[in-house]
Amino acid sequence: MKVLHAADLHIDSPLRGLTRYEGAPVEEMQLAARHATENLVQAAIDHTVDLVVIAGDVFDGDWKDYGTGLFWTRQLGQLHDHGIPVVIVAGNHDAASDFSRRLTMPDNVTQLSTSKPEAKRFDHLDLVVVGQGYGARSMSNDLAAGFPIADPGLFTLGLLHTSLDGRPGHASYAPTSLDMLRGRGYQYWALGHVHKREVVLEDPWVVFPGNVQGRHARETGSKGASLVTVENGEVQSVEHLSLDVARWADCAVDCAAANDLDSILALVGSRLDEAVAEADGRLVAVRVRLVGASPAHHVLWTNPDRVEAEVRSLGALQTGVWIEKVKIETRRQSEVDTELMAGIASTAAALKASVDELAALDNMFTDFRNKIPAELRLDGGLSDGEPVLASPAHIAASLDAAVDLVTAMLSGSGAA
Repeated sequence: MKVLHAADLHIDSPLRGLTRYEGAPVEEMQLAARHATENLVQAAIDHTVDLVVIAGDVFDGDWKDYGTGLFWTRQLGQLHDHGIPVVIVAGNHDAASDFSRRLTMPDNVTQLSTSKPEAKRFDHLDLVVVGQGYGARSMSNDLAAGFPIADPGLFTLGLLHTSLDGRPGHASYAPTSLDMLRGRGYQYWALGHVHKREVVLEDPWVVFPGNVQGRHARETGSKGASLVTVENGEVQSVEHLSLDVARWADCAVDCAAANDLDSILALVGSRLDEAVAEADGRLVAVRVRLVGASPAHHVLWTNPDRVEAEVRSLGALQTGVWIEKVKIETRRQSEVDTELMAGIASTAAALKASVDELAALDNMFTDFRNKIPAELRLDGGLSDGEPVLASPAHIAASLDAAVDLVTAMLSGSGAA
């Protein structure tokens, strides 16, 4: 028996701020989740799976129009034509309370209850799927606590959208514990919500497959689903299938041995080559981070626009590469007046710690923001993971950047 376990498709998820990036492959990135979903369906067909289970967040909230639902219905219809059943639970992003539009699903699809745990039996497989979806976007209860104890005569698969005992970068929804999952006696827990693939446990199997397509620079590496092979009531293997069509890469370039910009660009070029090879023919969106204590620190920090342009030029020479962002995170190599620098750092820290000072800075930043034409404001943040202009996080980041810039200027001798 083969089961394909997926989660977090986020079909037609809006990619905030993407159009503000010059040269951004907007259309390719906007359609990436759809193409990854098509790959999911094709993988189910190619591997002749007996069942597909989806652990929540098929969508990303209410649809802009019915096109999103029609696309999904067509994909389910292909599985129907190949005799492949699908069992789904709703996650926080596709909770019933968030949807004003609905479409009838093909009869091979079972959407489990959002009000209580529900079981779907497949007698010809000696398999039962037990799960419960979200009726509302927020779910603070331990849903797993209400799941029934496994029938010893059946292979039992638990289907749940959960943060488990907490994962960085993910809200705490339907929190539960490994002890709770073990206590149900299930052979496999098909989880969703966490976008990074993780095999949490192998006895019983507790798996986050990750999302099928990375959506921003913090969701790097191969994305896809888990192919579960079961024989004689026991899991024999859990294989990751890469389904993404565009891949995000965080390329940290160590500049410690680089004496000038040309040397750094050579290092960047090599790292981009590696990212292209790792993407295996996919479009690769790269965040380049220049790191390390470098002799060229002063050159980088006093010429950030040139550095960014040079790195973007390297990306433009590569087929299928888009440089999403260039971040300069190097440190000075030589020491300057330590007392002076300690004083500057201390002042910045004091500003961040003072409610009154932060309020004054907030007023100043807000006043500046309000003078910017509305069409140029980054009210939603430039991209996922980036602070909104004039927010407390943005002010704190600006103070940190100011300390680094002053350090670079004091440790250098003239412009590059």
